[in-house]
Amino acid sequence: MKLIYLLCITLLAGCAGRATHTDTQASKPGLICNGVPWYDDQGNIINAHGACIVQDNGRYYLFGEWKSDESNAFPGFSCYSSDDLVNWHFENVVLRVQPDGIMGPGRVGERVKVMKCPSTGEYVMYMHSDDLSYKDPYTAYATCSTITGDYQLQGPLLYNGKPIKRWDMGTFQDTDGTGYLLIHHGSIYRLSKDYKSIEAKVAHVEGMKESPAMFKKDGIYYLLTSNLTSWEKNDNFYFTAPAISGPWTKQGLFCPEGSLTYNSQSTFVLPLKHEGDTIPIYMGDRWSYPHQASAATYVWLPLNTDSTRLSIPTYWPCWDIETLQPIDYLEGKQCIKSEHLDMTDEWEAADNGWKARDKGAVLKADFHGTRIIVTGETNPHGGYARMTLQDGTGDTLHTSLADFYSKVKDNGIRFITPTQPEGDYTLTIEVTGISPQWTDKSKTVYGSDNTYVTIGNLYAE
Repeated sequence: MKLIYLLCITLLAGCAGRATHTDTQASKPGLICNGVPWYDDQGNIINAHGACIVQDNGRYYLFGEWKSDESNAFPGFSCYSSDDLVNWHFENVVLRVQPDGIMGPGRVGERVKVMKCPSTGEYVMYMHSDDLSYKDPYTAYATCSTITGDYQLQGPLLYNGKPIKRWDMGTFQDTDGTGYLLIHHGSIYRLSKDYKSIEAKVAHVEGMKESPAMFKKDGIYYLLTSNLTSWEKNDNFYFTAPAISGPWTKQGLFCPEGSLTYNSQSTFVLPLKHEGDTIPIYMGDRWSYPHQASAATYVWLPLNTDSTRLSIPTYWPCWDIETLQPIDYLEGKQCIKSEHLDMTDEWEAADNGWKARDKGAVLKADFHGTRIIVTGETNPHGGYARMTLQDGTGDTLHTSLADFYSKVKDNGIRFITPTQPEGDYTLTIEVTGISPQWTDKSKTVYGSDNTYVTIGNLYAE
């Protein structure tokens, strides 16, 4: 390996005795950083995609798809709990692969949504079930007497005695406790009082697509939905109505055109109580097929509402859940040259950094601190990097993949390691030679055209 002096790494020792504004903000418990791995209180990546959040007895419960890095087959649905929406504790894989049937081996399980039924006190879980070719869809449901317990699959959800043979779905619980099922391409169904069947179809939203998510604010109903581009990101849009039954009006995009919803897809809107008001929080997935467990991430941002207008005008890489204000996580951190960074010959200079595409190309950073932050660029030519954190004795503490592909070029924080006790560590960034690429049911090819990993600066805390 050859020694490189041109990249920068911020060392804790280089900032000793100098606490900056950003250092204080970054240590606050309420900081949400988008598009990077989130870790639970055991240092494991939070694996909860296509998610929802249930507030119960003063605590938040996050339910999501317990994704695999090897296959899209259903591996289970996860549950995490938190007091502050930032620090999460893993509770349980609340629904596991069934011995057979619609949630058995070799099936797909997606879009998990949970609601507590007011009339029974029971927790009811809804999900999209399918075969691996997405040609045998069902909306299934499961129940449990406790929110984090083992949910029991009850079978397909029925309407007029028949299952709903459609795929993407969501749920909405109105302020009067009435539950609704949202189905892609526009159908809205009212659930029975026990949430275990469908009473009636109450609306059809012409022009609605996939990944429906609904919320209510100041008497107006908002419905978010995405276009159909498989795992690729697109410009999501929304509808409004004065009542669930309509009339529904298409309003357009809620993020800037061409941002592809800040490289995410809607999954849920959380009504967050904040200073006497209720602020809708957009929850989106930044998918990374086929390596969803370690490389797919999340985008959560406050939504602005003004009558029927809905927007997220600016992307916040990091923001404070307590103040609902953006935080520049890297501001004030002095970037210095270091002899503790080197890389193999495959790396070449790029704008404000370095890039490599050959499998096995390695960049190593030795640092003293508690964790390391990696910035870089995602673009249409990006691939996967394997990130490996080792301690001073060479023991591996963490390894996962980071995705450097995006259809729209973006520069920012790409990876943050889990926090460790202060000490000496090494982060190894290795090009895998693998690119995110996939096809949909029509055999259309999506994803990257190369395997580049583009690194900017590295910062240690």
